[in-house]
Amino acid sequence: MEGNPRTVVITGGSSGIGRSLALEYAAPGGVIGLLGRDAGRLEEVAVACRARGAEAVIGVVDVRDRAALAAWLGDFDRLHPVDLVVANAGVLVRMPGGEVEPADDAYGLMQVNVLGVLNTIQPMIPRMRERRRGQLALVASVAAFTPLPHSPSYSASKAAVLNYGLSLRAVLAVHGIGVSVICCGFVETPMISDIKDPKPFNMTPEKAAERIRRGLEQDRAVIMFPLFFALMSRLDGLLPDRVRRYFYAHSERGRASAVNR
Repeated sequence: MEGNPRTVVITGGSSGIGRSLALEYAAPGGVIGLLGRDAGRLEEVAVACRARGAEAVIGVVDVRDRAALAAWLGDFDRLHPVDLVVANAGVLVRMPGGEVEPADDAYGLMQVNVLGVLNTIQPMIPRMRERRRGQLALVASVAAFTPLPHSPSYSASKAAVLNYGLSLRAVLAVHGIGVSVICCGFVETPMISDIKDPKPFNMTPEKAAERIRRGLEQDRAVIMFPLFFALMSRLDGLLPDRVRRYFYAHSERGRASAVNR
């Protein structure tokens, strides 16, 4: 998208990448719509956005609630026609090696990471099509490129978001709407705070927000970073299944050995 989007809506706006993106876009004359489930934390971000000169509006809405989210987006868009929507809300379920995700966790993750994205994006498409402008940003992960054995539902959800976003991009381009999918590696957010394994190329949410904004300004189809880590994840996804499982098995044994020493 050329220039700066004046009105930006961000789900999962109370912390992590969502919070950093809100502050990245907060500027005099701008309007930031912040969606999440924690009113207190949303208001803290809103105060920080207002301190930068932007108007900030919070919505305490669960992205799984399709009707409530559509109603909030409709009301907000009527007052502040939206330039950019960032479908950022997501959760992670990560299991020890050899363990299978509990069914409730897997279903719950899909509802947030996949249906939550659809619930965010779908209400805005007809509005943007009518205006023949706008931009949609879908936050996926480098996990979209490769099946992670300790996070099968997470990997599947992000692969779905990646393909959904790229399909939308092809369809909506003729209507003047840009669509980008964000595939980032490890970012220092509460979602990954419990991961004890090494987190290669870990970066701050502020740095991630800068890269995302730059990629959106360039209307890139896939905004992936850190680049080397993303490319390695793509390569991993292309490996034959037997080879990939061999490497994963040896990696798990290596971690177990290090813990037991």
